[in-house]
Amino acid sequence: MSALRVAVLGSGQVAQTLAQGFRKHGHSVVMGNRDTAKLAEFSTKSGIDVLGLEESVEDAELVILAVKGTAAEAVATRLSKQLAGKVVIDTTNPIADAPPDHGVLAYFTDGSASLMERLQAIAPEARFVKAFNSVGSAFMVNPPFPGGKPSMFIAGNDAEAKAIVGKVLDSFGWETEDMGSAASARPIEALCQLWCARGFVHNQWAHAFKLLKA
Repeated sequence: MSALRVAVLGSGQVAQTLAQGFRKHGHSVVMGNRDTAKLAEFSTKSGIDVLGLEESVEDAELVILAVKGTAAEAVATRLSKQLAGKVVIDTTNPIADAPPDHGVLAYFTDGSASLMERLQAIAPEARFVKAFNSVGSAFMVNPPFPGGKPSMFIAGNDAEAKAIVGKVLDSFGWETEDMGSAASARPIEALCQLWCARGFVHNQWAHAFKLLKA
């Protein structure tokens, strides 16, 4: 696919992994954060520039939202105008600040709504696509599973935005499974709970989902 100007918002492992992954695949990448000092060491090691939130998304064609779920709505509110018209990959999950219950993560949403739907309501002109939320960061870019390409489930209201994300996922070694509109972010976000439940139960985190079709 053609090179894109990408802004990755966040400072954690998911943000860092995806920033390096996009750069590896030939895209122009910057990172955005409210506190740029958090990423000073990463910037030095990776060579990826770190900017303030607004500055990072100004020229971006693709924005990756990779902040904690509890911070996502505040970031979307702050950048609502700047995100208008841009494709935004939402990697977040609505994980509450509470310990897992028998290996099941606590969410601050329920099954009748998703965090991405909240974000879409906050920034209605942004073109949100849910992706990268149901696998560990170590396997987000070119996952080396012996069973072949795993499935990445996506959802969003904008068909063109989903097509762009699908091309990214294909280059990153995934099979894209389009689940439909933003409402389908509800079951996709629940996949994070399922992915983590297996990890907690077996103390083994090297797995991903695969959709088998007859």
